[in-house]
Amino acid sequence: MHAAPPPFSEPRASHPPVREHLATLVEDFRRHAQQTALVLHRGNRSYPTTYGQLADLSGRFAAELDRRGIAPGDRVLIWGHNSPEWIAAFFGCLLRGVLAVPLDAAGSPHFAARVLADVAPRLIVGDTALLRTLPTAVPLLAFATLASHLPAQPDFYPSPSVRPDTPFQIIFTSGTTSEPKGIVHTHRNVLASLTPIENEIARYRKYERWVHPLRFLHTLPLSHVFGQFMGLWVPALLAAQLHFTDAPEPSRMLALLRGERISALVAVPRTLSLLEQHLLRRFPSLAARIAPAAALPAWRRWWRFRDVHRATGFRFWALLCGGASLPQPSERFWNTLGFPLIQGYGMTETAALVTLNHPFRIAHGTLGKPLPGRQVRLSGTGEILVRGDMVSTLTWRHGRLQPQPQEWLATGDLAQTTPSGDLRFLGRSGDAIITSAGLNLYPADLENALALQPGVRASVVVSCPGPQGPEAVAVLLFSGNDHALQQAVAQANLTLAPFQQVRRFLRWPKLDFPSTSTGKLLRREVAAWACSTLQSPSTPSGDPLLALIAE
Repeated sequence: MHAAPPPFSEPRASHPPVREHLATLVEDFRRHAQQTALVLHRGNRSYPTTYGQLADLSGRFAAELDRRGIAPGDRVLIWGHNSPEWIAAFFGCLLRGVLAVPLDAAGSPHFAARVLADVAPRLIVGDTALLRTLPTAVPLLAFATLASHLPAQPDFYPSPSVRPDTPFQIIFTSGTTSEPKGIVHTHRNVLASLTPIENEIARYRKYERWVHPLRFLHTLPLSHVFGQFMGLWVPALLAAQLHFTDAPEPSRMLALLRGERISALVAVPRTLSLLEQHLLRRFPSLAARIAPAAALPAWRRWWRFRDVHRATGFRFWALLCGGASLPQPSERFWNTLGFPLIQGYGMTETAALVTLNHPFRIAHGTLGKPLPGRQVRLSGTGEILVRGDMVSTLTWRHGRLQPQPQEWLATGDLAQTTPSGDLRFLGRSGDAIITSAGLNLYPADLENALALQPGVRASVVVSCPGPQGPEAVAVLLFSGNDHALQQAVAQANLTLAPFQQVRRFLRWPKLDFPSTSTGKLLRREVAAWACSTLQSPSTPSGDPLLALIAE
């Protein structure tokens, strides 16, 4: 075991040195030892953890890996809900050069077993209930008893094997194929995004002391790259507090925002949509007040909606959204209320961020500008192509690391570049609908137009076979009768070009659209249902679920 390095007490430099690897964040934990790192909210109780406690647990987990003979390059599977133990196990692996394999706690035991068989981990750590579902001879450590099983003496020194190009985690993104494919991240991949953000933070650090500590209500799993970015990498740079809850439903979130004096909410679009609907129900006149206030100066909008700000708490000022595209009407809703909404764009293959909106210079309706150190261009079809140090060049398949070199990563996402250089998301390339006239129809344009209509809670536009080729079909969550639904679609069509107009639409028969555990829409499931419904001979033309607008 290595000797522990000395405690950190020197002041932080205004311009931080370039980090060699992510394990140096444990040094930041130790530097902020007396400050609260995270608060876990379970039921009516809250459990705080300091940065010092988090550093100690991380170092002890690293020492446990040494004691078990788990060497650099070996794998440790992490399967559980967000917690101090989750973070400590992850950083313990970082310190030792061991590959962490984080799994979504909402994932199925079947998928977890397939990943387990592929990566052959030396150790599995996680929630007791989840570990019990895995029939395996691999040693298990439950989060609930983790601290009592670790060595008393932490080891904070990183292994000599930990370098910028050392792989540190495997993230499996697909559960539908017989052979899961894992995306492998190196320290360099994440530092390519973290370094420019840390440099930008240094410019504003003198102002941060007036609002310290920043508190983030974090609602994504730490197995998700956006969840990791705002849960593992950024907080220590600011000595910020993370707040995790076991019940991320709107009324609970609203109570936490106010009661815990939260500064910013980290969420996916679906979570923001649920919170938006909750506020509209709580303040019945809110919907009517939004449109007239949109053009007012920021301070007047804040004052006009001070009742909402009182409900969220006056320390709450921003929303950080990622993981999927946020509909423009939702963005306008939050911005009109006076809450800056910061969006970024990235994917697992880019270790999170490619573009990001600057918190103090937000370009509305966009995903921001590319961060330094990466190149972004659009193909002839409008597909986003990226390259840079953030792009993963390794995958895990068939039980081993496999190189996947490529000059440009084709993301499969479509976008436009605004005159200011920001990226405006149009949708997935596979979702674009090519009409019989050869024109490209982007579902996001239609969905944004529909979302502005009264009664439309959400919509999904998909492609289904028609008499003259593929045609757009809108599937809606709607509050109102069939006549009101027809009127809403007709009003949306007035704002669309003739080739974009919605002629077929369906009312979704359930309370919500299907989505992943991180709130990403399962568009294929909606499309399968819509096309099947349209083609079913048992669906009469007068069925109230189906409406057809005449040409």
